[in-house]
Amino acid sequence: MVRTLLAVLAIVLSVGSAPAKDFSADDLNARVIERRAFEAVVWGMPAVNYDLMYQQMLKLGGKPNQIVYWSGLFDWQNQTLTPNPDVIYLMAFFNTKDGPVVIEIPPADTGVINGSIMDPWQAALEDVGPAGVDKGAGGKYLILPPGYTAAVPEGYIPLSSGNYQGYALLRSIPKSGNRPDVDAAVAYGKRIKLYPFSQASNPPDTVFVDALGKVYDSTIPYDLRFFQALDRFVQSEPWLVRDKAMIDQLKSLGIEKGKAFQPNQATQDILAAAAIEAHAWLDLQYETTFPPYYDERQWVFPISPDAVQGLQTQYADPDSYAVDGRGVTYTMAFFSTKHAGVGQFYLMTIKDKDGAPLDGSSTYRFTIPAHPPVKQYWSATVYDRATHALIREQKILSRSSLSPGLAANADGSVEVFFGPTAPQGKDTNWVPTDPTGKFEVLFRFYGPEKPLFDKTWILNDLEKMK
Repeated sequence: MVRTLLAVLAIVLSVGSAPAKDFSADDLNARVIERRAFEAVVWGMPAVNYDLMYQQMLKLGGKPNQIVYWSGLFDWQNQTLTPNPDVIYLMAFFNTKDGPVVIEIPPADTGVINGSIMDPWQAALEDVGPAGVDKGAGGKYLILPPGYTAAVPEGYIPLSSGNYQGYALLRSIPKSGNRPDVDAAVAYGKRIKLYPFSQASNPPDTVFVDALGKVYDSTIPYDLRFFQALDRFVQSEPWLVRDKAMIDQLKSLGIEKGKAFQPNQATQDILAAAAIEAHAWLDLQYETTFPPYYDERQWVFPISPDAVQGLQTQYADPDSYAVDGRGVTYTMAFFSTKHAGVGQFYLMTIKDKDGAPLDGSSTYRFTIPAHPPVKQYWSATVYDRATHALIREQKILSRSSLSPGLAANADGSVEVFFGPTAPQGKDTNWVPTDPTGKFEVLFRFYGPEKPLFDKTWILNDLEKMK
């Protein structure tokens, strides 16, 4: 297989400078497919990202209009992209082909829900909970299918979508990582309801599918499987006006609405090679395009400003469509917010203080200054740099202000250590790494406050210990 991929790439490269009259029909077709496949990977990344999560829900026995949840703090088997292991996840997958769907968010009384309802392109339709429209009072969010024109009764928060499918990423926030508080967060999360609007007068019980202890792998496959997932999406969703330029592009790859995706072996090889190349390019953008959040620090906000604007506005600007920035972000994450920096904020680093890649065979000290600017909690989570998922087989995935036994210094600062083994006496503040690979750290601010945004509070870089 590798030899075949190299041969295809060699053809593409060898004809790169040849005069047009010297191109054979096979050369031209190979070049067109390779170029269009590359762009399809970048353009289709958030849709494929969504489809892979949806397929995992189906694999567990779930169905549309049901909620996948984790009945405790999950372990490495949650192989979604950069998930948060310090909260209770609930993922409500909805489909409005048979009519509008209701998601009920409970009031923030015994708990707090933080999250957003998104279309399958992972653009937020609206945020929920204290940082959302209901402002913590709870509410009935009514998701409307494309073209829906009927009146919406009072008491509902209508959300229009150009797509049928989508999901809500909802997080129930525990008061601590201790078992009673985690159990209470689970119970509170299960007060969420999901049901057809047609049954709103007597809603059926919401079905919750427990994923705890099961591998839930939606990491991005850069091979033929990417295009198979993209085909599933194209078959199930309407074309949005903004994306109609891709219809013929995908048709040349064998992806066409109403037809089976059955590329021959030669086309499969070209698609696989293009996916590898697109992966390399997207990874390069991930490493080089995000500016530092602080001067002379390595932390970045891992999404471009134009992609943020597009996701928050359903790409309303007629002169902007941030396909590249969007593609980069959804190689390493899922979820978007309607209102950035209200419910949560993220900073990512892949380098230490000296600008060197974070190496799992080394040990690093990370000093978090006193008084982190958060209303709820902070956390620092380690991910596999190659997959952007939790490091497999690890028992400790993060440390946070919710972590039982976390030690603080006399001045209120906290030191967290990353490395293959814990420094002596630092077990409660240590997160293990894989000594055979590189890693990245995502720092989360839940309920972020002003000192984060005016940068009067500054997050330190990781320092390699000698």
